[in-house]
Amino acid sequence: MKHDKTILYALCLLMLVGCVSNPLPPATNPAPTPTTVPFTPTPEAIPVPTTDPSQILFDDFSYSASSEMIANGWIIRSGQGWPGVTGATFRAENVSFVDHPDEAGNRLLRMTSSTDGAKENTFQTQICHQRKYLEGTYAARVRFSDEPVSGSDGDQIVETFYMITPYEKPLDPNYSEMDFEYLPNGGWGGPPNIMHVTSWEKVQIEPWNADNTSNAREGSLAGWHTLVAQVTDGTVRYFVDGEQIAEHDQYYFPDAPMSMNFNLWFIEGGLSGAGDARDYQEDIDWVFHEAGVSLTPEEVNATVDALRNADVKFQDTVPPGALKSPCDL
Repeated sequence: MKHDKTILYALCLLMLVGCVSNPLPPATNPAPTPTTVPFTPTPEAIPVPTTDPSQILFDDFSYSASSEMIANGWIIRSGQGWPGVTGATFRAENVSFVDHPDEAGNRLLRMTSSTDGAKENTFQTQICHQRKYLEGTYAARVRFSDEPVSGSDGDQIVETFYMITPYEKPLDPNYSEMDFEYLPNGGWGGPPNIMHVTSWEKVQIEPWNADNTSNAREGSLAGWHTLVAQVTDGTVRYFVDGEQIAEHDQYYFPDAPMSMNFNLWFIEGGLSGAGDARDYQEDIDWVFHEAGVSLTPEEVNATVDALRNADVKFQDTVPPGALKSPCDL
């Protein structure tokens, strides 16, 4: 029995020595110090924007039918009303699409207005886009004419590119309008061959009371011209073929979203008299707007060239507005 106890004691001693020489690991260990490595994505991992962040309206007017144009947000006016000869009619059939005579593959929108001197036989033309444009750059390339394509000359015709709000009430403080208006046969007491650029604060049609500011450039503008309006930072600047011809200050800066428009109309009291029928035309090559930025005429031309070289016929990334464009002024 004593021998057995000695053996048991020896075994316990050996076990104790082993436990001391081979301690158990601690129950927990401190976390390793992290090493931060900046993440550099591979080209495949870099997100590529799927939409153009700029807000652009561009139309090359490469249409075959008016229905295609209307599907892109345009209104072709019909019926009677301001501006123009009392009793004259705006006709949708006055809008057509033709090939550019000197540029193969380039289509144009053509407005044709006509009269024989009688108000019931006077037909005017107007197109309007959506009412959603305010600050930014506006531009169009148009062909003005100094004389009719048929019939005798002399009617006071107005050939235009302009932006406008509806006329809702006289002297409305939210009324806004900006005009390029070419008068080849004069009108409003001025000489023939004159371009008026006008910014409006408010207006009353009957009786007439206009609060606006206007500048004029005299001389023939028959042929193709690029018209640009910079509408930013409380200032409106007008350019014809890269030359600034007017600058209007904060008082005449637009107050509310406008539609973009073109029309071809006759001044009340300015018809040359009854007689043969005569047709006047204005052609539009393209129209452009970029919201919120001020582009020089050279930058406008470069942007339009890039769009056309990319075969863009129509682009509208300007968010739609909730305001209607009645196309009645």
